[in-house]
Amino acid sequence: TMQSSGHRFRDVEHHPLLAENDSYDSSSSEADMAERVWFIRDGCGMVCAIMTWLLVVYADFVVTFVMLLPSKDFWYSVINGVLFNCLAVLALSSHLRTMLTDPGAVPKGNATKEYMDNLQLKPGEVIYKCPKCCSIKPERAHHCSICKRCIRKMDHHCPWVNNCVGEKNQRFFVLFTMYIALISAHALVLCGFQFFSCVQGQWTECSDFSPPVTVILMIFLCLEGFLFLTFTAVMFGTQIHSICNDETEIERLKSEKPTWERRLRWEGMKSVFGGQPSLLWINPFAGFRIRRLLLRTKKGGPEFSV
Repeated sequence: TMQSSGHRFRDVEHHPLLAENDSYDSSSSEADMAERVWFIRDGCGMVCAIMTWLLVVYADFVVTFVMLLPSKDFWYSVINGVLFNCLAVLALSSHLRTMLTDPGAVPKGNATKEYMDNLQLKPGEVIYKCPKCCSIKPERAHHCSICKRCIRKMDHHCPWVNNCVGEKNQRFFVLFTMYIALISAHALVLCGFQFFSCVQGQWTECSDFSPPVTVILMIFLCLEGFLFLTFTAVMFGTQIHSICNDETEIERLKSEKPTWERRLRWEGMKSVFGGQPSLLWINPFAGFRIRRLLLRTKKGGPEFSV
């Protein structure tokens, strides 16, 4: 907590100068950074993100080349192939948007005397300063030791997406967990049908691979599918529960008493997913602008890493 010129400053999330797109100094580098692509340079997170992609690609390979292409049922192969690959594209797109979207970072180092004076706070008003990144902490913001920033409505830091899950990217994280759970369930169902088909045909012509190789590939896919389905389904349920209760995972674990006015369940969903229910809710491409991304890349490269 800071004191200056007889004033005590407190959390003021809805203060005009602490709005969503706050910038304490228009000439500072923060304004330029806001135009760059967000990316966290964390070794563990980058390895986990790459592993996520490799596991999805492996599942796609087994489903497509081991189970569907050798099938004699043309429409079975086409329908399941299109469905699985569409879900895989949606899952990986959601992963990318979660990883490359600013989760709601508070500008670094904005807790300066000049900025304090510009806030024009009333006597006795209190705000909080984060001693780690020297920024004014809005209400419900928490400091992430990996991102090295205070994140608005920080839920948790997820190494699998190499980013924090916060105010601005929670929707994409929810979609990521949902689509991974769906393709995991789909892969398990296809594995069940394939095992039944192979056993019934005594492993002749059920795959272009030899029976031992086919069994090993499918066993690994079953293990991967079961683990990912369990993990992402639980995470998806936890996220939806948090959104409906207008409470982040950190706030729940710390048993923090809400100092904010909680949204109703449906209002919380509309706040995270944007507007009235529509297909845009499950579309990870909604709001994506390729031209804007290219302009950002030209300006600063794929950076804004912290």
